Amino acid sequence: MDCDVRDLGLAEKGRERIEWAAGEMGVLALVRERFEKERPLEGYRISACLHVTTETANLARTLQAGGADVLVCASNPLSTQDDVAAALVDEFGVAVFAIKGEDNDTYYRHIEAAVDHRPHLTMDDGADVIGVLHSHRREQLGDVIAGTEETTTGVIRLKALERDGKLGFPVIAVNEAQTKHMFDNRYGTGQSTIDGIIRATNVLFAGKRFVVAGYGWTGRGVAMRARGMGAHVIVTEVDPLRALEAAMDGYEVLPMERAAEVGDIFCTATGDKNVISRPHMKRMKDGAILSNTGHFNVEIEIGALRDLAVETREARALVDEFTLADGRRIYLIAEGRLVNLAAAEGHPALVMDMSFANQALASEWVIANAATLERQPDAYTLNVRLRLEVGRYILGEDYVRALRGRAVLRHEVDQTLTDCDGLLLPTVPIVAPIAERIEVDLGAMRVRLDGAQAARLVDAIVARVETGTRE
Repeated sequence: MDCDVRDLGLAEKGRERIEWAAGEMGVLALVRERFEKERPLEGYRISACLHVTTETANLARTLQAGGADVLVCASNPLSTQDDVAAALVDEFGVAVFAIKGEDNDTYYRHIEAAVDHRPHLTMDDGADVIGVLHSHRREQLGDVIAGTEETTTGVIRLKALERDGKLGFPVIAVNEAQTKHMFDNRYGTGQSTIDGIIRATNVLFAGKRFVVAGYGWTGRGVAMRARGMGAHVIVTEVDPLRALEAAMDGYEVLPMERAAEVGDIFCTATGDKNVISRPHMKRMKDGAILSNTGHFNVEIEIGALRDLAVETREARALVDEFTLADGRRIYLIAEGRLVNLAAAEGHPALVMDMSFANQALASEWVIANAATLERQPDAYTLNVRLRLEVGRYILGEDYVRALRGRAVLRHEVDQTLTDCDGLLLPTVPIVAPIAERIEVDLGAMRVRLDGAQAARLVDAIVARVETGTRE
């Protein structure tokens, strides 16, 4: 098998860790069990440019169980877990092109390998494969049925293509599913970002001024976890409504110019460029620590930091020290790459279970509907909700039921519901069984239900769908 990994001798350790993660990924296990029987992806090639972690390995196994010919490459040079990459190749027969710490040339050579796979379906975390296909491999666009995108940064890139009328095939933004961004971005990134900063630095958060740049779902999660560790959290946010929300959530809200003067630890979570730039670095106190949890290492102006420094050294593994002309030191974690994967293990498996089950079901959906998908870039907008919203929320219900040991909804219900034009309202199924109370939007009327009532409502709706009753 053609592959490029660090050491196949690490495979046994990787397999053990993949199996450990699988124990926390109940929904994906249910999907994999059905895929093994139905083989809905038989004969299709999938190129997945994702972080090569234990959770991604379980997604690859699921796609493989569905009959797909899967190739995996890294979506970040520092996020690969080498033992997992080895296990995917040696234990599970999945082609992998990923090495932790690979240089840029190797990184892009691996992405080219994913395109050489001539995929029918692309699966991206940052839109790198789609980017290559739309730049110098355009002759392959016609071979691609559709793509999926896992992260906010990738969606931003794809929206630019779609806005310019250059998107060559429909893309499902898995990131837009509430069972992804509300949980993965907030709870997954929130916990794993703090984990990465602590592993890299071993600093005490209690009493520190922790600056979060951006108050989207990721910023919310990071702020929440930093406060839980005892830090005084400061939020910087250019969107006035999100800034107001942060203030009402109890955080101090400042412009970066002022936050730079008082912050001890900084973490960017915006998907934008140069959020921390040269003027901010000039204002920072001695010992300030910079980190990024956005997808690309462009949120911190690293070139400016190098220019300002008169001396640079590695202070400890994954932490570089930049000494400025006046003697102040600024520390940068993991070259400004996403700290939760470069310095830690990424999201806990439980939240990736929801995200990757979305990926698997989206793959099944686009292949099942390949003949009717329109090729125009505006036919399916980037979030390509295409009534998949309902299926996503049923996925959420499956997830909760699996956790509670309740009977799981029949998988066929998912496709049935996608054809019901919004019979299920988005606010109903995902949280019903676990929330103490839930607010259901029924047009002009809003109804409050407790958890048991909401669960009964879901059961009643599903029963009506199964029998074809639409009242």
